[in-house]
Amino acid sequence: MPLPIYSHPSLTVLIDDSDSFLKSVAFQLDPALASKCFADTSSALAWIGAHGERQPGRLAASHDTYPGAQDGCNVAVDIDQIHRISFEPERFMTPSVVVVDYSMPQMDGLELCEALRHLPCKKILFTGVADEKVAVDAFNRGLIDRYIKKSDDGALDRLEAEIVALQREYFAARSDPLRDMLELHNHSFLSDPAFSAVVRMVIEQHGIVEHYLYPNPAGILLYDARGRAQLLVVETEAGMNAHHEVGCDSDAPPSFLQAVRERCIVPYFREGDGMYARDFARNWHRWTAPAQCCRGAQDNYYWALFPLAPGELDQPAHPFSSFLRERETTP
Repeated sequence: MPLPIYSHPSLTVLIDDSDSFLKSVAFQLDPALASKCFADTSSALAWIGAHGERQPGRLAASHDTYPGAQDGCNVAVDIDQIHRISFEPERFMTPSVVVVDYSMPQMDGLELCEALRHLPCKKILFTGVADEKVAVDAFNRGLIDRYIKKSDDGALDRLEAEIVALQREYFAARSDPLRDMLELHNHSFLSDPAFSAVVRMVIEQHGIVEHYLYPNPAGILLYDARGRAQLLVVETEAGMNAHHEVGCDSDAPPSFLQAVRERCIVPYFREGDGMYARDFARNWHRWTAPAQCCRGAQDNYYWALFPLAPGELDQPAHPFSSFLRERETTP
């Protein structure tokens, strides 16, 4: 699966007419899988509709039509809006997965899924009543994404695994419409399987819970659960050549030019336009990190991790750990 252009913890909505069953399931799920329970389908529909339509950071492309243009339309994406999703405290309340029972008094689970068809959330039919034929028909009609029997051995373990998988699919689906356009803006690494593997390795090693495509320098903004930010800066061969060329034009120290030429470092000059300037001559090491190389299908990608101090970003991110604590103390 290609790397999503952004991903953050989101909410699982559990819907079942048995309040005791809901509490049992919510209690047994991994605490990192935040959930919200509804025993009333009308309340569930109203809440999901409000929060699903009002998702933070919904991404869109602008289309400008020019007379006489060969293709008739120019498409632009505001890449800067992607990482700004991390500044929105309500992002963790995004309903990405809905787990619904089949047999309920107000409406059955498939009727509820039909009512949610217009929203991008994924749906799991988790029931002890519906038979295989009903579930297969619902799947073929696109009403549900998974079907799990409550009576199956290990049903809760499978439910948790499917929630995790569907949350990944949710963010992948949100990314796909913009992926091709973003590749035209120095972000070819988004669709490269080799680099996707690198990012997933970094995410696992550093306990990252959310990531966002970053515009300048091109890379991935990473947060752990406590809100500590790092920037994974990515340079292509062309990008490294540009750093070397600007360094030459600015009379950079030979040591800097050699390090760039030999692909030993990745520069990240936070001040100015991101490229080398004469003011950095005496302490250029401060603005660089050792380069690691990922040999991709289309290019070589040179990357390095840079910790970001508080205040380096436009706004602080509300940490996921704080969100979880607040939910524990909220009645």
